Amino acid sequence: MRFENDEIYPHCPFISRTVEVGGLTKSQLILKLQQYSILMNEYGERLFTDDKFITSDTMYSLQTVELTVGDLGFPEGANTARIFKRAGELGLELCPLELGPHLRLEYLDQLEAYSGDTLQQQQAPSGSITIASEILTEDDEFPKGFYLRRINGVLWLRGYYADELHVWNPIDHFIFCQKNTTGHV
Repeated sequence: MRFENDEIYPHCPFISRTVEVGGLTKSQLILKLQQYSILMNEYGERLFTDDKFITSDTMYSLQTVELTVGDLGFPEGANTARIFKRAGELGLELCPLELGPHLRLEYLDQLEAYSGDTLQQQQAPSGSITIASEILTEDDEFPKGFYLRRINGVLWLRGYYADELHVWNPIDHFIFCQKNTTGHV
């Protein structure tokens, strides 16, 4: 798949959001997700309940940037390591894992995913937005992070697997944080 975009971040269109993160325990986050009828897949639940997934007691703000793999300068796509490295070179950083549920709670008007790609294997689903976050373990059997999706009117916070060989498409969307905007140590 060829992606035609000569301009890369920050000289390309991107979506910026300010997201309030922290201040809730995992149990409180689960309750809020349930209040908004947000569903999780098995991978998301596994990630969420793991002891390595921690939440901050203190609320803080993050400035996020949503862009595509192509916007990072990969017209043919790239694996996760190359995407994360390039984002760092362009002044972006990985998000804390807890951004996933908080962003899902704030981003309630996500567009509907095209459902005609249900047979698409080993690829990011149409309409999904992957949150670029620190990978908790190199274990290929453990989810690598969260992504957001809306399917048939239902909002999802889903976990995903992607090994080091997985190549993301140039049209796949990622969310990164802008450096030095967290106000959180």
